[in-house]
Amino acid sequence: MAVPMKNGGMKVSKVIYYVVLSGLTTGLGAFLGSIVGGISQKVISICLAFAAGAMIYIVSGELTPESNKLYHGRMTAIGNLLGFIIGVFAMNI
Repeated sequence: MAVPMKNGGMKVSKVIYYVVLSGLTTGLGAFLGSIVGGISQKVISICLAFAAGAMIYIVSGELTPESNKLYHGRMTAIGNLLGFIIGVFAMNI
């Protein structure tokens, strides 16, 4: 996170500010997650489902188009399918 901002011409103090701010929100989210997650197994499953949906959205919206440009769509589609299949089978174990 810091290297692209620094290479983009941002001041070092601003880079440090954003990195610390990101770290604080991550720690706060982990703390709140541990409190909320301790309520019940249903709450944990809902939180994990939400996180999985967010990651699928990020991958399909941001990373897949970029990798399609690099690999002309073949390896991207195969990798996505294999990852989905492995994820489904790993969930049933």
